[in-house]
Amino acid sequence: MANTWQTTPDARVEDRSREDHPDHPAAFGDAAIRQARNSAAFWAATGNSRGHEVIRRRSFLAVLGGKRAGTRVLLQESDPDAHELAELTELARRSTGPVDVEDPFSSTDLSHLGMRNWQMPIMLRLPGPVPAPAMEVIRVQRTHELQTAEEIVIDGFGLTRFAPYRPGEMFPAALTEQPGVDVFLAVLDGEAVGAGVTVVHDGLGSHYWVGTPSAHRSRGAGRAVMLGSLAPMAHLPVTLTASQLGRPLYESLGFTAVTSSTWWSSQ
Repeated sequence: MANTWQTTPDARVEDRSREDHPDHPAAFGDAAIRQARNSAAFWAATGNSRGHEVIRRRSFLAVLGGKRAGTRVLLQESDPDAHELAELTELARRSTGPVDVEDPFSSTDLSHLGMRNWQMPIMLRLPGPVPAPAMEVIRVQRTHELQTAEEIVIDGFGLTRFAPYRPGEMFPAALTEQPGVDVFLAVLDGEAVGAGVTVVHDGLGSHYWVGTPSAHRSRGAGRAVMLGSLAPMAHLPVTLTASQLGRPLYESLGFTAVTSSTWWSSQ
């Protein structure tokens, strides 16, 4: 099944960041490379905590996760050479599970792998004050809290690859022991209603897996998780890659779309 090189409405990001923030041109200009490095730090931490093989090359990082977790590839440079591209291709083709590739530079065509592709904006928030969330947000410290966050993310993102549920498979206990990694829960009336992960690496913060369970959407949990997890990073620039549905929320929290990231998936 061959795919064409395609885009979605999220792909065409009009970059007005330098005009809006003339005092911080460098922060916007290197957003793609810094997001690439942060994503690599996050997935290396995830792979290490799961006991998966982590492969590092000049232009990409790959985590080989087996049949359920699949293979995750993070492009680290905009110009993989022929040898690196051949190795990436071989890793994808021999994967026993789903394959996901993130290219924050939107410069590497992987259509020969027959995977679908789409684009999402990389967004950046400059350092600044963060309002208090409207509900309690806790930093995960206990195993049962981490499992609750895991279940919320699996539900919120529809990650059927992790069904039937096995506690600790997606978020092992060792994940929160990895440098710079924190997991958060939003709690409303004593019940966890939202979750998210943050990574601080090389002076940059970033968000991953911000989600709410299907039974608790449209109640402000996503905003609460974002605010509660942003607060410890208020002194840092913070990036994320936004879905079309999530972008308005992130813009309301001070994030600006600065460039596009291309994602490839076998599912």
